[in-house]
Amino acid sequence: MDHTIAEESADCCHGESDRKSHHSEKEKNSLISRLNRIEGQVRGIKGMIEKDVYCDDVLNQIASVQSALNGVGKLLLEHHMKSCVIERIQEGDTDVLTELLTTMNKLMK
Repeated sequence: MDHTIAEESADCCHGESDRKSHHSEKEKNSLISRLNRIEGQVRGIKGMIEKDVYCDDVLNQIASVQSALNGVGKLLLEHHMKSCVIERIQEGDTDVLTELLTTMNKLMK
């Protein structure tokens, strides 16, 4: 499975089937833009380590990246709940609730 981050973020209803998300182009572009910034931050952290930058400064940058990823996760979770989850419940698929709780537990670790 050679998925890019953008592909994985766009596939909010993944699992054993071929479900796809329903992101508008605006939402998708916003997520991709955020992920591109995060990718740049991670490259910056790598450069900081290569240059032996003071540990506390590197740790602060890591905290910033974690916060940014959490922001992307929150946006994606909100969209997932408002679209994919509601749609599947309306179709009678209550297994989505177990899937959602499992995902939320992973996000809160």
